[in-house]
Amino acid sequence: MILMNKSKSTGDGVTFRRHGRRPYLAFSPLSIMDRYITTELLLPFLFGVGLFTSLGLSIGTLFELIRRVTESGLPLTVAGKILLLRLPGFIALAFPMSMLLATLMAYSRLSSDTEIIALKSIGINVYRLVVPAIILSLVVTALTFFINDVVTPSANREATLTLQRALNRVKPTFRERNILYPEYKTVEAPDGSRHSVLERLFYAQEFNGREMKNLTILDLSREGLNQIVTAKSATWNVKDNVWDFFHGTVYLISPDGAYRNIIRFEHQQLALSRTPLDLAQRPPSYDEMSISEAQEYLKILKLEGNENKIRKLEVKIHSKIALPFVCVVFALIGAALGVRPQHTSKATSFGVCVLLIFGYYLFSFICESMGIWGILTPLTAAWLPNIFGFIAGIWLLTQSAN
Repeated sequence: MILMNKSKSTGDGVTFRRHGRRPYLAFSPLSIMDRYITTELLLPFLFGVGLFTSLGLSIGTLFELIRRVTESGLPLTVAGKILLLRLPGFIALAFPMSMLLATLMAYSRLSSDTEIIALKSIGINVYRLVVPAIILSLVVTALTFFINDVVTPSANREATLTLQRALNRVKPTFRERNILYPEYKTVEAPDGSRHSVLERLFYAQEFNGREMKNLTILDLSREGLNQIVTAKSATWNVKDNVWDFFHGTVYLISPDGAYRNIIRFEHQQLALSRTPLDLAQRPPSYDEMSISEAQEYLKILKLEGNENKIRKLEVKIHSKIALPFVCVVFALIGAALGVRPQHTSKATSFGVCVLLIFGYYLFSFICESMGIWGILTPLTAAWLPNIFGFIAGIWLLTQSAN
């Protein structure tokens, strides 16, 4: 309670001022209580970011780079550059954990010093007390999303290329051999049912990043006429949006399987899909793709028809969207546990934080695995831990309020 110049602040943004006997309300956008609690949250949050980022970077990258320096002769300057490029990804992972640590330590400290009781005594309820933590968690959520989707993918790609160039092991950005693409069409049977049948089969033995070599195309798209096209090489013609085939042969086959004609050519243009070329481009790893890039690659995978890869990528996309909102879940759980009457030390708060983080991410890993196996839908697999965590946080907060 603050009394000054005949005014009384409730700490929740409302200040009562008296002029004679008639009180009136003066609203301030940010109360003293909000500023005070936010300050209490910021210091342990920044401490958590530094701590968890350092731990993650050491376990996930530093030890591997030290091994590369000692065994493969990786220059220290290159190792330092890679370490800095890997930093954004670990910062984004540290934000949710730091939010949990900050709320646990800040509210536990306020509760241990009976400041929570003092605030309740002037009419401030528990739900109002956690508002600064929720607002801060929303800001951190937006920052996490930006770093995780914009900064981290490009930084990870550059780190991978830097390491490969330093070790003279640069991998091609395309699949070099055995590019196979089946194309299907939907047909309607006499009984009205619809099913998929093979329309075209594209196979290339080699690809050098620009040119396909030793191609065979089985074309069943024409009614009453099938054809087999073989060619020594083929390139995609961007201007005409067709394939240029060179030094090949076209075998025309009748429905009974007999050859109808054989045509040899030096150069022939065929209006086929460019999907085989897209499939030949080796995609970056999941950590090197933004959400939009992953969604574009998902379209290619759906054309390829590999259900396992499709499910895995869908789970990864939804998980990438769901990850930043863990900040809100952890802030809610940490604040709900912290405001309870207690006398806990910082070491106890840190121990509880570690247990909650371990349990949450273990559950998240199980849900993602179930999504990849097809037991859960990708959307459910990614968001189920957040939903459970949010419900648990609301329940704990309600219990603390009661």
